[in-house]
Amino acid sequence: MSKFIRVDMATKNVATSEVPEKYAGIAGRALTSNFVADEVKPTCHPLGKNNKLIFAPGYLTGTNAANSGRLSCGAKSPLTGGIKESNTGGTFGQKMAKMGIKAIVFEGIPAEDKYFIVKITMNDVTIEDAPAETIGMGNYEAIKVLQAKYGAKAGVAIIGPAGEMKLSAANISFADPESNIRSAGRGGLGAVMGSKKIKAVVIDDAGAPGVPIVNREAFKSAAKRFAKALTTHPVTSQGITKYGTNILVNILNEAGGLPTENFRRGRNEWANDIGGETMTATMEARGGKPSHGCHAGCIMRCSQHYVDKQGKYITSGFEYETIWALGANAKINDLDLIAYADRECDDVGVDSIDITVAIGVYMEGGVIPWGDGKAAMELIKEIRKGTPQGRILGCGAATVGRVYGVSRVPVVKGQAIPAYDPRAVKGVGLTYATTPMGADHTSGYAVATNILKIGGDVDPLKKEGNIELSRNLQIATAAVDSTGMCLFVAFAILDIADGFQALIDMINAQYGLSLTADDVTELGKSVLKAERGFNHRAGFTNADDRLPEFFEEECAPHNTTWDFTDEEIDEVFNF
Repeated sequence: MSKFIRVDMATKNVATSEVPEKYAGIAGRALTSNFVADEVKPTCHPLGKNNKLIFAPGYLTGTNAANSGRLSCGAKSPLTGGIKESNTGGTFGQKMAKMGIKAIVFEGIPAEDKYFIVKITMNDVTIEDAPAETIGMGNYEAIKVLQAKYGAKAGVAIIGPAGEMKLSAANISFADPESNIRSAGRGGLGAVMGSKKIKAVVIDDAGAPGVPIVNREAFKSAAKRFAKALTTHPVTSQGITKYGTNILVNILNEAGGLPTENFRRGRNEWANDIGGETMTATMEARGGKPSHGCHAGCIMRCSQHYVDKQGKYITSGFEYETIWALGANAKINDLDLIAYADRECDDVGVDSIDITVAIGVYMEGGVIPWGDGKAAMELIKEIRKGTPQGRILGCGAATVGRVYGVSRVPVVKGQAIPAYDPRAVKGVGLTYATTPMGADHTSGYAVATNILKIGGDVDPLKKEGNIELSRNLQIATAAVDSTGMCLFVAFAILDIADGFQALIDMINAQYGLSLTADDVTELGKSVLKAERGFNHRAGFTNADDRLPEFFEEECAPHNTTWDFTDEEIDEVFNF
């Protein structure tokens, strides 16, 4: 990749240059986070003129390596006030990489009160008025309109009505190979894109030369070994392939770590009704697709097409976290209703974790009853309408808690805590507390080792070993997010040594390098240091690396508490 594109929305100037030397050796999250740390004023308003939004494929994105289709998006987060890298599938990142585009930066704010389309081809980058009918339109329909105008195979990055309203839980949605929706979901980057009056970025890779590879034979050999690791590990070849990430509902319920009724306990009696096994059986009976890839080259295929009773498509990427939040956490025992809520979140363009966790906060505040799925759905629909209630919900769980005077609000740094109770899965609790991203399970997925016993066995109910586990996984994750690989490859490479070595060998073969495992570790550390440094300059301190105090309560069935001292928590980033 050799192009570095800057789009100034204030002047409408587009500058395409060679990659700055300081970014030549990094990609993906390493590039987005270092760029934001270098060029964005940490104390700036996230929706102001000084914030910048950057898209960057990973090292291996766009190659024929299995699961190499991810794109990193970075900016200062309107939700947390800190740095944010949000990761997505879809076709956009692969097209960028094949076109030789290392990064696209969007900066400045236009004076005009209208929205624009940024169109990128092999020969040009242009800025034009967005089609009037797409303004306020849901993402599903807007993607159809744009692909009818710019080409059926065009890659699309788009904001929905929530991004236009600059709501702090707004996401950036990306078209997948079937023109359905994948999202850079967390942190409110859709609001940043909306502040720059960009309705969508459309990319056409016609004539793209493809990703250059220095040593094709070595790459081919390493890619084959890497794919073998993915196709032989039981999680990446069987578990999530058949049941999706929602296989975790019954696993976490059995482990006593499935947060129920706004994190009051870790187990409930009807979890199987919303679990992966039930979900897959439902899709099979209705003629849906239980297994589907979110981008070309995915062989884990943990996504799906969830359909209604008549076999009509409802949603894809129907993930454990969303199903848990409306299901166990909000006590809604209706998988179809949860699927429609997931679709509404995708269509309006909001993070389906922060919004669904916020529903539990509404219930906590007595606004709607526990388990009332219809009332929850009506609240979510208010976002599209832009009503005061919809705007409150569209800004996420922390905002809902403040507006309704609720003290039991599961957030860290303003971002909603996902689907694992930190008192029963203590390694991931440390990740929630300390990651620069705000509460984010994907920043250091200790569930793998705490619960699934992948990459070792660290007791999830005791403190011993969990500080090191969260630290090491956060370092490894920062590196994996820089490769352009789906994070789920970690399941295989944590257990299969040659799978990890094959990943390094592919990067070496592609770029003519000689990286070692130690180099990968140092890369992960450098990314985290850049992110922590940005947050520190933005005003964050160690006091922000803490869980809400209600986690001091006992969590049934194990009756464990969050018992790490401040000093112990601060040890996570002692490297």
